[in-house]
Amino acid sequence: MLNEIVKTTLLNCSLNEIDILNYKNKVQYIHKVLPQFKFIGWIDSPLYNHNELLMEIEHVASEIRACANVLVVVGVGGSFLGARAIQEALKPYFGLAEHGIEVVYVGLNMSGAYIKELLSYLDKKQVYVNVISKSGGTMEPALAFRVMRLYMEERYGDKAKERIIVTTDAEKGVLKGIADKAGYRQFVIPSNIGGRYSVLTPVGLLPAAVAGVDIRALMAGAKQAAEELSESDLANNDAYKYAVMRHMLYEQGYSIELLASFEPGLNKFHEWWKQLFGESEGKAKKGLYPSTVNFSTDLHSIGQFIQEGSPIMFETLLHFHDIKGDLQVPFDERNEDGLNYLSHRTFNEINAISKQGTALAHAEGGVPVIQLELPKLDEYHLGYLIYFFMKACAMSACLLEVNPFDQPGVEAYKRKMLELLKEK
Repeated sequence: MLNEIVKTTLLNCSLNEIDILNYKNKVQYIHKVLPQFKFIGWIDSPLYNHNELLMEIEHVASEIRACANVLVVVGVGGSFLGARAIQEALKPYFGLAEHGIEVVYVGLNMSGAYIKELLSYLDKKQVYVNVISKSGGTMEPALAFRVMRLYMEERYGDKAKERIIVTTDAEKGVLKGIADKAGYRQFVIPSNIGGRYSVLTPVGLLPAAVAGVDIRALMAGAKQAAEELSESDLANNDAYKYAVMRHMLYEQGYSIELLASFEPGLNKFHEWWKQLFGESEGKAKKGLYPSTVNFSTDLHSIGQFIQEGSPIMFETLLHFHDIKGDLQVPFDERNEDGLNYLSHRTFNEINAISKQGTALAHAEGGVPVIQLELPKLDEYHLGYLIYFFMKACAMSACLLEVNPFDQPGVEAYKRKMLELLKEK
């Protein structure tokens, strides 16, 4: 039985069900050997009983909300993208969630202006810090934590250690050593889960809980996905079908995948998706280039290129049918803009029709469109979608015959940067 949460359909595509199912044996083989890779702990993790861990995270999050009005998360890449994606997708557009406080991020860049302005901003707030790094050796968050650690000690003295929480490896690493020596509270990044697959661990769960997200509902959605997407039969696994679809389009010469959505709160989710697929697949001179657009805004900028530009891309259209909050178009007796014919509709209804029209227009223009539809944008369905994309990504990378769980190109840039720094 196909999963019932993510509905996957195709528009204007040369692919068909028979073509897709030709990959059945290859997919079953990859599914069988996938557990032999390192860093695959995320596959079964949602199926385990995490009640004790979730209770601890909720307890610490409650403390932070009671004693501070800002949590500073120090991290880069997989150590912050997932947490920020969840937070931005689920919080109100203006203000904070009902049971959340502000969560800000540092260590994602090395802009002196950014860090200086952050420190000035924090002077007017009560602050906790959550530094996230498996090793502690990545330059951007390491430098940012150095700054934040000294800042917290200057502001809070001996009590600073109560306000600094470390999420890192259980046994080794620079950050682990610092945390042990200083007596900071610690959460563990499981050693068998890599950074870009770690959002459903304390890496993403603690910041999300502080921001007011229901992390139990998030994990319940991921659990349902882990159960449903454990099926090795391609015909009964939509995550694998999505992986095969994008692989087949890649083999047909498409080099760019555009993830598109119609809700601006998903912008940061797009960024998490880009890292997940870009870092997992972009190896050995292979892989789709993962790019993103947010409609309808980007229909007025990049939309022309999508419709009639170089035929190098296909579109994966992400749509949630039920969005919390809506507004009916008001009736105006003057009707000077001629829009009273829409006054019986809501903005979300018009947005959904815009999605349908966009998909049809792009398909008619020759752009293959994969539609991923979910019932509702909430914690449960977002947790499901996160796991869906991780499972699809692992399969997709293996179809390319590259390792989904390493990132040698990233390590290359780090080595070159260190060489240059040590020359000065």
